[in-house]
Amino acid sequence: MKKWKQKAIVQKVISYLPFSQKINYLFQRYVTKGVNLSEEYFLDRLGHAKEHIKGYQKITNNKVPQSCLEIGTGWYPIVPVSFFLTGADIIYSVDIAFLTSKERLQTTFQKFVDCNKAGQLKDFIDFIPERFDVITSLMVDYDKYSLKDILAMLNITYLIEDARHLSLADNSINLVNSNNTFEHIYPEILIPILKEFRRVVKKQGGVMSHFIDMSDHFAHFDKSINIYNFLQFDDKQWRWIDNSIQPQSRIRIYDYKQIYSDLNIPVSEETFRPGNMNELKAIPLSEKYTSKPLEETAISHCHFISDMSTVG
Repeated sequence: MKKWKQKAIVQKVISYLPFSQKINYLFQRYVTKGVNLSEEYFLDRLGHAKEHIKGYQKITNNKVPQSCLEIGTGWYPIVPVSFFLTGADIIYSVDIAFLTSKERLQTTFQKFVDCNKAGQLKDFIDFIPERFDVITSLMVDYDKYSLKDILAMLNITYLIEDARHLSLADNSINLVNSNNTFEHIYPEILIPILKEFRRVVKKQGGVMSHFIDMSDHFAHFDKSINIYNFLQFDDKQWRWIDNSIQPQSRIRIYDYKQIYSDLNIPVSEETFRPGNMNELKAIPLSEKYTSKPLEETAISHCHFISDMSTVG
């Protein structure tokens, strides 16, 4: 049995268990090694932080968003810490479960320290030295601080709540961002989330910036399949395979653009990876993916930046 099928079965079983998120963390840490903070993942997220800030600066002519909201931060808050280091004063992370920990924060800090020692950090973010000193000071005597204290020192607040009903005021956030999160949210949930983002983002000087990874995430783990493997299944088949631990919506770039259009959210700037047409053609596509041009279906990653001051 292929590795991706084994993982799918295990995660499906885990999804029905109590404390499923904690069990899945242990499974990925000790079996699939999917939650270890690799250098590749760290630099990828630093790259996202760089692009979020660059997009914000281009649209607003402001150097730093004073208030930020990220959805789906996950195990390691690399982007929120990046925003703190560049000068953000209010940083929210919203998720359905609290996935970080004091240990994972320490791992994140060490990556920032190592990256700076290697002379790489300045290539990604224009960090404030005094704010970097906060992290280095924390690391000297880390055990004496509580998780609550550490987050407060970083201006980070976790909102463990339904992102469709945020506890934030209207017109209160400068920058709303996500990093390969939307692909885990089915349209019936993503649409009301985007409506909430539109509500809380500032109408003047507000920006949304979202990275979306439309590849089959099982292919990240099992190299015997390509990134389009999951497009061979119809919706009924996929419901049996998919799980609530790490769901994959499988929607394509044209679907996201339609959702944005329906919600009157502009795609002010867009970048994408064209994907691999040969790999896509090697998959017997389900009928739902054959009605659009293959070049659009093949797009594997995209980044949408939205100037929300243009929204009435």
